[in-house]
Amino acid sequence: MQKILAYPFSIVYQILFGLTLLVFHPIQWFAFNVFGYPALKRTVSILNFCLLRCSNVLGTTYTFNNPYDIPTDRPLIIVANHQSMHDISPIVWYMRKHHPKFVSKQELGKGIPSVSYNLRHGGSVLIDRKDSRQALTEIAKLGKYIEAHNRSAVIFPEGTRSKTGHPKKFQTMGLKILMKNAPSALIVPISINNSWKMLRYGKFPNALGNHITLDVHQPLEISEDKDALIAKVEQQITSGITSFA
Repeated sequence: MQKILAYPFSIVYQILFGLTLLVFHPIQWFAFNVFGYPALKRTVSILNFCLLRCSNVLGTTYTFNNPYDIPTDRPLIIVANHQSMHDISPIVWYMRKHHPKFVSKQELGKGIPSVSYNLRHGGSVLIDRKDSRQALTEIAKLGKYIEAHNRSAVIFPEGTRSKTGHPKKFQTMGLKILMKNAPSALIVPISINNSWKMLRYGKFPNALGNHITLDVHQPLEISEDKDALIAKVEQQITSGITSFA
C-alpha cells in the first residue's frame, strides 16, 4: 500500500525537483558571471535548501547533529558514507559556511541543470573512475584548492553508494591524496543514515516518510600515520551507521 501511495507523491516531488533545477540554472549562471564566486556560492546554498524542501513532499525529514565547534578559518576534509543522491543537499546546506566541494564522477558534469554547472564552476572536481591517474590528479587539485582558500572537500571513500545502507570498505588513496595536498585540513567524519531508503523501490517511486540523519563525529587532525588515521575515521563513520537492510 505504501508503495502505491508513493507514486503520486513521487510525481509531484520529481516535478518540483526538476523545476527547481531548471529555475536555478540561469540564476547560477547570472550570479557567477556578473558577481563571481561569492554570489554563486550563496545561490547554490539556497538551491540546496529548496531541494530539501522539495523532498518534504515525500514526508522526508532531516536531522543534522553537530555538537562540535568546527572552525571556518581552515580547510576541512569532510568524509562520509554514501547512500544516495539525497546525501548531497543536506551536506551542502548544513555545512554551507564551510564551502563544501565534491569529488564527483565526470558523468555528473554535463546534462544536469544547475548540478552540472555548479560542479564545473563552483570548485568541485570531476573524476573518471576508469582512469585512476586522472582521478588522483583532480583530487590533488581539490586538495590544493581547499588549502589555499580555507574551504572544504567532501569525499565518499566507499567509491559508490550503498544501495542497502550497509557500509562498504573504504578506498583510501583519494583520501590520502587530499590530506597530502591540504596538510592543514581538519578531518570531519559524518555518518549518514536512511537516505538509501529513499530509493528502496529503485529510481521510481521514491519511498515515503524517511528521516535522514547526519551525525558529525569528533574532528581529527591529520597525523603522520595516515593509515591509522583513516582506519579511525572509518571506524567512527561505520559505528554511526545504524540503519541498513
